[in-house]
Amino acid sequence: MATSNDEPSSEGQKLKILMLHGFTQTGHLFEIKTKALKKSLEKAFPPAPKPGHLKDYPGGIELSYPTAPIRLDVTDIPGFDVDGDKERAEAYGWWRRKGDAEPFVYAGMEQGLATIADVLKTEGSFQGVLGFSQGGAAAGMVASLLETGRREAFEQAQGKGGMRYPDSFTDDTGFVEGMVHPPLKFAVSYSGFGASTNALYHAFYAPQIKTPMLHFLGSVDTVVSEERSLRLVDACVDGRGREGGVQRVVYHPGGHFLPSSQKQEAVAEGTEVKGSKAEERVEDMDVPF
Repeated sequence: MATSNDEPSSEGQKLKILMLHGFTQTGHLFEIKTKALKKSLEKAFPPAPKPGHLKDYPGGIELSYPTAPIRLDVTDIPGFDVDGDKERAEAYGWWRRKGDAEPFVYAGMEQGLATIADVLKTEGSFQGVLGFSQGGAAAGMVASLLETGRREAFEQAQGKGGMRYPDSFTDDTGFVEGMVHPPLKFAVSYSGFGASTNALYHAFYAPQIKTPMLHFLGSVDTVVSEERSLRLVDACVDGRGREGGVQRVVYHPGGHFLPSSQKQEAVAEGTEVKGSKAEERVEDMDVPF
């Protein structure tokens, strides 16, 4: 059974964040790529030096990096040299996008969400979720699914062609409304996006996501368009507003990657960035997620 976000542990409550990797990555690879971010978070949330120290998370910070369940074929990976490398790549996704144009269908989404639900149930309790690219889209979905009243929204949308509320997120022995985990306190998306316009997925965003969500967008991201990223932003309550004086949408002068605080300067929404270049490894790809 999922535990409460407020339940203390023997070593003090930790700030636990679920980390969701992007398409073609693994949990281990994402952990490597977010090393700088992890160090910054550990510096911001160090373990309390002694019992009784006034601190929200005396146990420090803990990041969990699951790997998506869908192992991808080489044909699923943009730019993979099939003739030059016959070995199957170690690459995974939370779903596969099917179709040549909108509205797309996400094959395997139930399997991807079930893997996430299992982590929430067995490793809880998490305060937040952070994802990159396809993982950023999944982060928004997870935050949505755990909100009070969301299951009823899915039930209403089913009559209009919507998907069923994922069985993996229900647990009659669980927390609120029989869900597998209590609602999250925050979500973060790096180069994430809103799901397909297919009616199957409308209930993720209607009503809008109430969980506070921070969105990082690359000003010269050529993999996920700004339009797709802003679809997720606008699916959130006050998505383009401010939280605690901080803008919820932050642009960095780079491409499709997590910016390093040492190398990238964040800029406010709408600020023009000149002279920036996209990350060469992913530029101009039509990534199928």
